Amino acid sequence: VQLQASGGGLVQAGGSLRLSCAASGRSTSNYAMGWFRQAPGKEREFVAGINWSAGRTYYADSVNGRFTISRDNAKKTVYLQMNSLKPEDTAVYYCAAGRSAYIQFGSANYGSWGQGTLVTVSS
Repeated sequence: VQLQASGGGLVQAGGSLRLSCAASGRSTSNYAMGWFRQAPGKEREFVAGINWSAGRTYYADSVNGRFTISRDNAKKTVYLQMNSLKPEDTAVYYCAAGRSAYIQFGSANYGSWGQGTLVTVSS
């Protein structure tokens, strides 16, 4: 499966952005999907995950209550709504397709990755 992330940009602190991740090739509807991010000089970290049916979601503590992950399996698209953005949210954001139907937290559990989209939050 190929993943294409979009929606990044420059936003002021307190603002919002919505990232999208469109899949092509095989269907991703039977697999969990996740968003990760990597800030300069830091390791890639898990941000949010959603299971195959969208019945369960999970968030990193740092974004819980501000970010919302969702998916539309008919459109083969996953979204990340980001509200109340902070400068520390600045990073390249990656979407990824899991190897199973259920949310995993480690990047090794995701087999396909998008190219990343840059989010910059100014103070």
